[in-house]
Order: sequence, then structure tokens, then C-alpha cells
Amino acid sequence: MTAPKPPVDRIVSQQQAVLDSLPFSDTQDFEDATRGLIGRRQPNVVTADDGAVLWDNDTYDFLDGDAPGTVNPSLWRQSRLNAIDGLFEVVPGIYQVRGMDLSVISFVEGDDGVIVIDPLISEETAAAAINLYREHRGDRRVTAVIYSHSHVDHFGGVRGVVDQEDVDAGRTQVIAPAGFVEHAVAENVYAGPAMARRAGYMYGAALARGPQAQVGAGLGQTTSTGTVTLIPPTLEITATGEEHVVDGVRIVFQMAPDSEAPSEMLFYFPAHRALCAAEDATHTLHNLLTLRGAVVRDPNAWSKYLTETVDLFGDDLEVVFASHHWPTWGRERAVGYLENQRDLYAYLHDQTLRMINKGMTGPEIAEEIRLPPALEDTWSARGYYGSVSHNVKAIYQRYMGWFDGNPAHLWEHPPVERAKRYARLAGGVDALVADARQAFEAGDLRWAAEVANHAVFAEPDHVEAREVLADTYEQLGYGSENGTWRNFYLSGAAELRDGQFGTPTDTSATDVIANLSPEMLFDAIAVQVNGPLAWNERLSVDVVLTDTGKRYRLRLANGVLTYSAAPQREEAAATLTGTTKALPVLAMGGLAPEQLSEVGIEMSGDPGVLGRLVAVLEPGDKDFAIVTP
Repeated sequence: MTAPKPPVDRIVSQQQAVLDSLPFSDTQDFEDATRGLIGRRQPNVVTADDGAVLWDNDTYDFLDGDAPGTVNPSLWRQSRLNAIDGLFEVVPGIYQVRGMDLSVISFVEGDDGVIVIDPLISEETAAAAINLYREHRGDRRVTAVIYSHSHVDHFGGVRGVVDQEDVDAGRTQVIAPAGFVEHAVAENVYAGPAMARRAGYMYGAALARGPQAQVGAGLGQTTSTGTVTLIPPTLEITATGEEHVVDGVRIVFQMAPDSEAPSEMLFYFPAHRALCAAEDATHTLHNLLTLRGAVVRDPNAWSKYLTETVDLFGDDLEVVFASHHWPTWGRERAVGYLENQRDLYAYLHDQTLRMINKGMTGPEIAEEIRLPPALEDTWSARGYYGSVSHNVKAIYQRYMGWFDGNPAHLWEHPPVERAKRYARLAGGVDALVADARQAFEAGDLRWAAEVANHAVFAEPDHVEAREVLADTYEQLGYGSENGTWRNFYLSGAAELRDGQFGTPTDTSATDVIANLSPEMLFDAIAVQVNGPLAWNERLSVDVVLTDTGKRYRLRLANGVLTYSAAPQREEAAATLTGTTKALPVLAMGGLAPEQLSEVGIEMSGDPGVLGRLVAVLEPGDKDFAIVTP
């Protein structure tokens, strides 16, 4: 591995400016993050059966004292807070295990057992977390699991805390907001390979830990790399104000779709005067468009949900806790925290639209916009996960799309061809590299990155081009307050220097694929069709489901795989007959007759049809290049 380099003077000066401008004397968050500590796992390491390390929070022990020159002091502070681990009492009857994954798992004690909220990413880390809880609070059985929303770090570890048999027998409820399964599955399958690859950059899971490497991701430290699981909900919440008594605990739900996730809800525990804010209020500015890729979120709706939260629960509220970070206690502080979070998203939304309507583009707005001083100096509004810069561009994208209205940007060359032309304009790749090096030495790192990126895309094997680009990314990472920006920059530097590290966490797991509806499964196959390869192919396949009585016609023509549940006039070339439970084998490439037979799917008709379909399918590449062409 290539040794990291020290910070340049420009970055050292920038770090000092951060120290001078922000209220580092305010230590309330450290008091809150350590309040109620009951016990810790020592060592806090989770391994697989084969000994592979899936989580190791102890690698962050270096986060102590003042920030070094290689880490933005504000991000250093946030990472120190996120690395605090253990079992904590929120209020009597509500507990959290923090520092066991990117997210936080919570436990609410009921009459007969315990309700688990958001069981982390991996089965293994969730199991370790509930074991820590039981070590100190007794061997309570899990009477319910609540998924606050449809992101994998809030459901992936469910089989680590509950058995499918208990759910099937009705001994354990699984509660989620309406639309949960559809969105949880779709996000991790349709564009799953691309999102997972970029998530490797975003969370820095493959990077070394240390002051010149990965220090955290702002929302949490990083992602665990264990087994992702999913158990579908047995109870869907559909309306704000809906109430349920679960294991003797009264819960009032608030729907918040299309806020931080397409399917999301907050919920209040009146007996504890405690609000679980899911991920709509955390100790950071959140993403409106996550760097791994997703649908742009709605900051206008998000802010209005938080107003509704205060209106619904603010009078009696005594503590806010969420599925990331630490709680906020006391009615005045808790309501103020929610209001600041509300104002943050509302301000970015409204001011971005104001500037859009003056003719400004996303990048221009990102340079111009400033938060009000009261928010700028509020730690929970700092951009550790989302940033003002990329959130503003996301709002622009949501309303205006990718095109900024400048005709020159309507039909640009793709990156490699553009890079070659920039190289020719500069007098060759060597000249580009020289200009990038000059910008680097002058401290203009943004320009150095742009110029060196052209050099690498024009000539990927140019050693000096890769070197100056890696050096530039490294310095930009050192200066980033945003944890995911830092990880992106340092991941880019690592791959330029040492080669690709691939995709550390695979979210398109067997449990996720198993919950595809037939329609979603057919869509998942359709996005794998290599269109040009299939231009001249014509075929039809019927899928008959014996457990539901449904029949679908799949048709490949014009490079497109479509489906219909309507009766068809002509017979299909082949027919597959089986149960809905067996159907996911199709999405996992199991289209050979012997594979179908193994899961109980019978085939009739022309056996060559499936082979022709397989021949035009092209699964995603989980190791595609990012910082090189």
C-alpha cells in the first residue's frame, strides 16, 4: 500500500480557520453521547464463522485529543462522538446500542419482552448488539421489530434478533411503514450493483483507519460487511395518528414518506415521552441526494413533516432519539433541535428555488448560498453526511433536471473524448499534468483535480497523471468536513495508487431478492437485457404461479423484455410453472432447466428459449472503474 502524504500548507491553514470559526467549547454533545452508559463490548469486534472481521469499532481508538492536520477538526469532533460505543439508557425502559454499525439499534421493554427498533445492516452485528443488551437487561425475548424506514442499515440485521419461525407463528410482530418492502427491495436490486460500488467509496469501508485515512462517515463510522437479511413486515402502518399497543407499549405513528426515505415513519412513546425520529432528525445535515446514488429526496416535505412532529408531540416531549447518533433530552432542547432540523431543510429548499428563479444553476447556487449564522453554528446542522453544496445541486436536479439551460451542455462529449480534446488543447497529457501540479502547489486543489482528471481519462496509464490526481484527492479529503466527501476522495486516491478494492458490502442479498414481487422480479431481469444484442431476438415465455393462480406473459422484442398479466391469444414458446416462493431463482441467473427443477419449477415447450434469453442478459459489474475510464 502506498504511504499517505502529509497535509499541504493550504489544508493546515484551512483546518485552523475551522477551529477559529466554530464553537468547539460547546461540549454538550459529548455529555449526551456518554449519558446513560451501562456497559460496553470489549473488544468491540464482530467476526464471521470463518474469522473474517465484519465490524471493528476498536480501530477508531486513535480518535482522541485534538484533530491532526490531516482531518477537518469539525469532522474529527463528529467522528469522536460517533465512535463512542456501548449500551446506553435513553430513559428507563428504552435503551440503545451505539457504535455497532453505521446505524443505531434501540430496545423498548414491554410487558413480556422487548421491541427492537432498526436492527442494523448485518445479522452478525445485530446479534452482537442484542447480546450486549441481554447481558445487562436480561434474556428478554423479542416481541416485535420496528423498521423505521426502507434503507438497509435499518433492517438488514433482522435475523440476528429474531427467528422467522417466531414471526410465522405470530410470536413476534414486524412493523413497518406502508410501501416498505417495495422500496427496500427496489433500491437494492434495480441499481444495486452501481449503488453498492459507490457506497464502497462513500463509507470508506475498504480504507485503512487512521488520521490520514478513514475516520468516519458523519452519520456513523462505516458500514458493517456481514450478512444482509430481511423479514417482511406483518403489520404496515398507513396513517399519521395510527396507534398500536405492542407488548403493552402504546405507540403513536407519524408517516413521513419521501423524506429521508421513500417509505419512512416517526413514532412516539407517550408513556416514556420519547420520540423516535427515525432518520428525519439526526445530528448532521442529511443527504437530499446520497453520493452512492438514489432518487432525490423532497426537502419541502421533509421540513413540513418536522413541523407536524413538533405540533403532534412537542408539548409532552422529553427526549428525541433516532437510529443514528445520540439522544437529545429536555423538552426545550428537544423541540429546539427538531425546529433547527426543520429550518435547515426548509431554508435550503426555499433559497435554492429563489436563486433558480433568478437564473442561477446548481453549481452557482452551491457557491453562493450561506446558512443563517444560528444554523451555521449549530453542530447538528453541520454537513457531516449531506453537505450544503451537494444538497443544493440535488434540489436543482429535483426541480430542473440535469440540463442547466446552456446549449453548450446539451450534447457534450463523454468523459474520455472530452479529456482527449483537453489534452490536445493543452499541448498533450504532459502539459495537463504540469498545469495540475502547478495548481496543486498553488493550493488550487479543485482546479488541480479537474485538470488531472482529464489527464488520467485521456491516458489512464500515465504514471505522473495518476500521482498528481491521487495527491490532490488526498488533500481534498484531508480538508473535507463531510465524512462521505473525505471517503470519496481518499477512496479515489487509494484506487489510483493501489488498484481497485471492489465492493465491500453486497446489499442485493438472498433475503432481499426473495422478497421481489413477480412484477419487480421481471423488471430486475429486464434491466439486465443487453439491448443491442437482443435487437433481432423474438421470444415469449409464460410464467404460471400455482399458489396465486396468476399467469404472466414475458415477451422479448426490440431489445426490451416486457410482461403482461392479461390473457394472450397465442401460446408462448415455453411455459414455467411453479410457486411464487421459487420464482426469485430467475433473478439470480437460475434459468437453466436443472436449476429450475431444483426449486420445483417445471418447464414445458421449447427448452432453447430460456437459453436464448440467458444469452442476452448482462448482469451488473460490481467492480466497475470510477476514477479511471
